[in-house]
Amino acid sequence: MDAPDDAAVYRITDEIALVQTVDFFTPIVDDPYEWGVIAAANAFSDVYAMGGKPILGLNLVGWPLEGLSFDLLARVLEGGADKAREAGASIIGGHTIDDAEPKFGMAVTGTVHPDRIVRSSGAAPGMSLVLTKPLGMGIAATAIKRGMASPELSADAVSTMSVLNRGGAEAMIASGAAAATDVTGFGLLGHLHSLLRLSGVEAEVWLDRVPVLEGIRALAGEGVFPGGSRRNADYYSEFVGFDSSIEEPDRMILFDAQTSGGLLIAIDASREGDLVGALNEAGTPAAAVIGRTTEGASGEILVRGTA
Repeated sequence: MDAPDDAAVYRITDEIALVQTVDFFTPIVDDPYEWGVIAAANAFSDVYAMGGKPILGLNLVGWPLEGLSFDLLARVLEGGADKAREAGASIIGGHTIDDAEPKFGMAVTGTVHPDRIVRSSGAAPGMSLVLTKPLGMGIAATAIKRGMASPELSADAVSTMSVLNRGGAEAMIASGAAAATDVTGFGLLGHLHSLLRLSGVEAEVWLDRVPVLEGIRALAGEGVFPGGSRRNADYYSEFVGFDSSIEEPDRMILFDAQTSGGLLIAIDASREGDLVGALNEAGTPAAAVIGRTTEGASGEILVRGTA
């Protein structure tokens, strides 16, 4: 715990360390089963970001004793259990409280070899930055809640959020990634800032290389953003410089608070092709080289329109 990271790691032996994390949130989609799937994939993500493998999960549930059917809760738990099964993890129990607003997530235990931990602090100047899922999940979830999302966008967002980051984690380990983090509530630029600050480098990001869900830019142009995205922009803007050609909707997409987003991976430029190839073979939703690390002020980001 000498520096902030995606999860805590506790060494057991010279060969095994435990990876511990926890995450839960309120419903972001209408279907209870899909919510359970997404919440589980999101909870496992921090373990994958550290290069680990999830093995155990404990359900965390807030549910109103009156007003919502327990059949709906059963569907939530079923979704989480199915996604855990896909990850190769066992659900071994949990805890439930009476809560006016439903909440679901998991406390997750994983394992990792102590010498193969992928941390947020290992990036060096001149490395490629690779993203494994498109952006826009926060905007999509807000549009779904407001009844503004098309059926195609809703299905695309749910499908993307449901994908485990296992394939991305296995690819980055095989390719020798230097650093990684998962992109969740603090948005792409917030999580990138943290990785850069811990690594003592800065970076440039190329807007035209950043993958975005189809239909998100139109919604961004209408100002459809969750509150978390606006808070991200308020806090992280001081660390980010934008080319004057980049308009406000595109800036906000880069700050958009993600749920179950992809991995952001820093890798030596000479191994960039190996990583992209491995990600494509694993079938990750994206395998996009979106920028590079540079020497300079720790944590600073320059966003250019093109590479």
